[in-house]
Amino acid sequence: MPKNGRHSSIFDQTPDEAGLVRLAGTVESVVYSNEETGYVVFDLECEDGELVTATGTIPFISEGDSVVLTGRWMHSPKYGRQFRVEQYERKLPADTESILRYLSSRTIKGIGPRLARRIVDAFGEDTFEVMENHPEWLAAQVKGISLKVALAASEELKEKSGMREAMLFFREWFGAVLTVKIYKRWGNRAVEIARRNPYLLCEEIEGIGFERADRLAEKLGIPHDSPERIKSGLSYILLVNSMQNGHVCLPDNKLIYAAAELLGCEVDICRAALEELVKSERLVAHLRGGERFIYLPAAYECEEYIAKKLALLDRLCPAVDIADISLFIQKEEKQNSIVYAEMQKKAITEALRNGIFVLTGGPGTGKTTIVRALIDIFESMDMKVALAAPTGRAAKRMSEATGREAKTVHRMLEAEFAGEGREISEFRRGEDDLLDENVIIIDEASMLDNWLTAALLRAVKPGARILFVGDADQLPPVGAGNVLRDIISSGKFATVRLNEIFRQAEMSLIVTNAHAVNSGRMPDLSVKDSDFFFLPRAADASIAETIVDLYKNRLPRSYGEEVLNDIQVIAPSRRGEAGTENLNLLLQSALNPPSPEKGEYVFRDITYRTGDRVMQVRNNYELEWERNGIRGTGVFNGDIGVIRKISKSGSCMEIEFDDRIVAYNFSLLDDLEHAYAITVHKSQGSEYPIVIMPACSAPPMLLTRNLLYTAITRAQRMVIIVGREDIISTMVANNKTTMRYTGLVERIQEMID
Repeated sequence: MPKNGRHSSIFDQTPDEAGLVRLAGTVESVVYSNEETGYVVFDLECEDGELVTATGTIPFISEGDSVVLTGRWMHSPKYGRQFRVEQYERKLPADTESILRYLSSRTIKGIGPRLARRIVDAFGEDTFEVMENHPEWLAAQVKGISLKVALAASEELKEKSGMREAMLFFREWFGAVLTVKIYKRWGNRAVEIARRNPYLLCEEIEGIGFERADRLAEKLGIPHDSPERIKSGLSYILLVNSMQNGHVCLPDNKLIYAAAELLGCEVDICRAALEELVKSERLVAHLRGGERFIYLPAAYECEEYIAKKLALLDRLCPAVDIADISLFIQKEEKQNSIVYAEMQKKAITEALRNGIFVLTGGPGTGKTTIVRALIDIFESMDMKVALAAPTGRAAKRMSEATGREAKTVHRMLEAEFAGEGREISEFRRGEDDLLDENVIIIDEASMLDNWLTAALLRAVKPGARILFVGDADQLPPVGAGNVLRDIISSGKFATVRLNEIFRQAEMSLIVTNAHAVNSGRMPDLSVKDSDFFFLPRAADASIAETIVDLYKNRLPRSYGEEVLNDIQVIAPSRRGEAGTENLNLLLQSALNPPSPEKGEYVFRDITYRTGDRVMQVRNNYELEWERNGIRGTGVFNGDIGVIRKISKSGSCMEIEFDDRIVAYNFSLLDDLEHAYAITVHKSQGSEYPIVIMPACSAPPMLLTRNLLYTAITRAQRMVIIVGREDIISTMVANNKTTMRYTGLVERIQEMID
């Protein structure tokens, strides 16, 4: 309640066009503060006396601060209604009463209420000026304050002043989180350094791209042909190609010509700048096969570490005796009433004989059967086994298939997250805190990129073994590198590729057609009474119309309304009439039309409605969920759920993810997409009972064999392809895998030769 007993209207303010509300007041108390990130939870006494809990990135905020906050109301299932701050303005208290309150709150180390009273009595409204610029006066005129305490107080106030200056200078260009990073890097020199060379921001601060630094540089009058601009542009191209195209490095000529085009300058100027960067070790040049490749230093070190650690683990891991392996296999066959095929026996043998082992193969070839056998064998040898996968959905499937707990690799490594739980700050498990397990089994290993693989390897103790399980013919990982394929291509580690389709799988046209596609043959599109169907349609609009009809009418009519929860549309592209964006609009309109009984919320021109199917597109390890009275945290990239309730007054919605209820604040909607239709890339690591895929117009880079193969292998019970046979033929014939510039194959070979 307000202190004056009135009902406050602050909750009823009308948001502006961006959905933002402004609050002004004084910080009553700081409930939580993370010094590293600047993230705080605090109580704000508003101008009308209402007490509000606010959260956000506001570094060095202190009790007594006068602030104007801009943000949104949100509802936390644990803490209730809160105000999420997106922008803020802050100034130090100006009158003596506010200054006294500020200093009495022990905001400045070494100064409590008694000393605060003496300081304010001595200097009044000039207190902060004296403390910051004349600390010797403080020590001389205030009893109980030594020169050491006075100097420390002066430095602390200068730090707060420097942060205020940084916030004022950078707020037009970057948000509070990035400004904190900038200030943490350079302290009170942050503004000076940015004025002198704004390109350092994109090179040294994660989250600031070249374009943003370039706009700031232009505003500051930095010349277009500045050497630092050229050098920064070269580094930026490497970074973007790593994040967007998966390249770990680039050939020097490709890098130089790309930089010349991006920066609008001569090739020779870019070449000279590159040589300077290599000479100063800001970039790394590595000669391989007569061609020079350029790396960012961190990418070079990461690749080198992967090769070294893989070689070390393979060398140090003790092999199980061949005679014992034969007995283990016989015991497993007897217990499970099974007879392993020769390649399955070979896989079990190689896994027990080597520190690094790769098991690859398509659907129906028995990978899961081997994994279950190996878990039993390792546990019978009193070895501790850890199961993990790159994504939450893949880890869940691994748990269901093995009957053992499987975690995401991030969970296993105990990732620690900054701020709102989205950004990884570090992994707690690493070289200083190794995993206890003797055996690490990674499923869906084709999704491992270089960074996650290096983090995993740092946490594996010498003498332990790693089993990489996955389908090397699926799409490469989203991140930089192509680890599973590179390990196999190196030829230096034990690898078993399963090709035999087992009897039960042979009856599935999904399995046989997937293998046909993978071997470059057309799938059988003529069968009408199996689990794989083709419906020819010529125009993209007709393809989209048929998919909606299948989803809404034909499949429920044939298999019952409950089948609606089993259908997943997977498309090659986001764009076009049969791309995911348009399909989601059509399917939402058909399956979940507007109704007075349904809540709605519009975010960035997208309407979210009660009953909508949605997908989480980023890992958030701190989102709280509840299932049957049990609480936990974590919603992961690829998790699909249904919106159960939308509350505009609470600025949140309830989403059910596999029986977990999550209170989802509107400020997190950038992490959501509609999921009636998803891209093939987003489907990696997941399986769905029924998959519908449009064979439609799309960019040539997306019409590939491994994309079609990946889509087909996502289905458990049924595949329906709707569209053009010539598109399917084009995809089957196009065996161009996405080029990934990496050096891991050669690094491994150099390490082991």
